[in-house]
Amino acid sequence: MIFRIAKVLNHNSFIGIDDRKTTEYLVMGKGVAFGKKVSQTVETGPDIRVYSLNELTERGEARDIIRSVPPECLELAGEVLDRAEKEFGELDRSILFPMADHIAFAVRRIRNKEQISNPLTEDIRVLFHKEYKVAQCMEELLRERFHLEIDEHEVGYIALHIHSAIVDEKVSQAMQMARSVRECISLVEKETGKKIDVMSLSYNRLMNHVRYMVARAVSGEKLKVNMNDYMEVRFPEAYKASRQICREMEKNLKLPFNEVEIGYLAMHLERVMDTELQEKNA
Repeated sequence: MIFRIAKVLNHNSFIGIDDRKTTEYLVMGKGVAFGKKVSQTVETGPDIRVYSLNELTERGEARDIIRSVPPECLELAGEVLDRAEKEFGELDRSILFPMADHIAFAVRRIRNKEQISNPLTEDIRVLFHKEYKVAQCMEELLRERFHLEIDEHEVGYIALHIHSAIVDEKVSQAMQMARSVRECISLVEKETGKKIDVMSLSYNRLMNHVRYMVARAVSGEKLKVNMNDYMEVRFPEAYKASRQICREMEKNLKLPFNEVEIGYLAMHLERVMDTELQEKNA
């Protein structure tokens, strides 16, 4: 495509208008705007990324975000997405705008020595494991570009943006998922009387089950096989705890949980309880 430059942001990015003069775009690529001036035309190649400024994001309209975000933060977000694309394949790159906005906000916080704390960071690290690993590239990028150090909480938020780009889900929805899983795990710990190690295999299995259980409640999907009768007779303690947890989750999320979910959750609770018993007898 050919774009007429409306505004040069830096050597590597500009705001351009397409040849139909109907839409504004953010055009990014190494040296794409070097030595260029307003009204000049630029033909994009395979290494150039083009983003429509008509996008509406959770943080507002793209054209408004781009006015307040330094171009360097747009570039950082673009590089994170490039790495995510190598790991996950095609994704929704419009997340660039809210991610860049978050990065700019994070840079300001770090420079002002304002630390954030996210009680869900460990859950995000496990729940979105691959996304978190990709998001860790931000540590190196910020160190190189801004000479700043970010902590695991900031990495966690970037991981949520990456997840949002992969599954076409809002960042707030991904955060709600992590919060719901944490609430459910807390209820499990309360019912079983056992503190679950977030790095343990039993936590990983339970957390992933809860993740999809919540997703099914949101979508209305139903499991086909009913294990309730078997679990209630075979493992009554786990079944009773599971029923209580499902009822609490319904209240917290304001969503109905299908009765069939009780038996499946009970199966995972039994694993946790069995692990606790083995540890006591060891």
